[in-house]
Amino acid sequence: MAFNKQDSNSDASTILDLEFLKYEIGKQFPFYDYRQTPNGIAFYCNIDKSDFNDRFSFLRKNLADKGYIPLYRHDHGEDVIYIMKKPDQKQKPFWVNIALLVATIITTLLTGSLLELGYGDLQSVPQILDVFQPQNLLAGALFFSFPLISILFIHEMGHYFFSKKHHLETSFPFFLPVPPILPGFNIGTFGALISSGDPMPDKKTLFDVGISGPIAGFIVAVPVTIIGLLTSEIVPVSNLPAGETVLGTSLLFSILSTVFLSIPEGFAIDLNSIAFAGWIGLLITSINLLPAGQLDGGHIFRSVLGDKQKYAGWLAVIIMVFTGWWFFAFIILLLIGVKHPPPLNDESE
Repeated sequence: MAFNKQDSNSDASTILDLEFLKYEIGKQFPFYDYRQTPNGIAFYCNIDKSDFNDRFSFLRKNLADKGYIPLYRHDHGEDVIYIMKKPDQKQKPFWVNIALLVATIITTLLTGSLLELGYGDLQSVPQILDVFQPQNLLAGALFFSFPLISILFIHEMGHYFFSKKHHLETSFPFFLPVPPILPGFNIGTFGALISSGDPMPDKKTLFDVGISGPIAGFIVAVPVTIIGLLTSEIVPVSNLPAGETVLGTSLLFSILSTVFLSIPEGFAIDLNSIAFAGWIGLLITSINLLPAGQLDGGHIFRSVLGDKQKYAGWLAVIIMVFTGWWFFAFIILLLIGVKHPPPLNDESE
């Protein structure tokens, strides 16, 4: 056996922790060697794959109480369980979630009020005080802010509840407010996200957490969109004001429009605030389903395709560039990345 105890920075180098780790791993998987690695300890095990997933799950939960993370890999013909210390990640205080939610309510409220007045940004309004008139703010709240925030909140809570179901440390949603000050086109928010303090343990968790948000969001976004479409006006294209923003469409939005509306040739839907909120909700959900990085789609495709997920991610980015969605392609490449990291147990089904 080779075990170097000279690394004073590793808690695993103490006798107590080493004996604890040997005991916990030995209960689940017989091991014949263990060695120090730069980040912890590697245990070389004899693993029975018939009940491996259950045993690995038990091991992960038992080690979590002591602040350890197990990572299984099949390296050079050997089954290896790497043990490392969980990084210290302090959760943001809850008031940050509340502050961002309040800020997003304000920005979407102002955006909704602008929509009721027929403007796209604050700079275009001749009388800025009109935006703050109670009747406009109330309409903005009821017909835009509330439905849009509901879609985003339910989407993120889908992730939250399934993360908790799989015993993952997870934050409440962080909303991303955007003041309606950009010229032309404003939506009031860039969506919301939750922060996980734990890595994904296995492919099933990866799939469940990834798919739960879009399903939950669609459950709200679809009826909001239908109500918005049914209450919007169908007008001749020639009647649309010069400079009117023409929105692109998604497959689901097109299907809903076709099913619930009859649009003659030369006519278009003049979306009201509710329909616009639904459109944004479907757009954000669709972007999240792209098979790249740690987007929802990245979770789903990594759980199904394994390491081949990166090819689906690159294909999605290339398609976005050639279809005019280059801004989102740039965001993925610069901030999110294409490849999704593997779960702790990458051999799980």
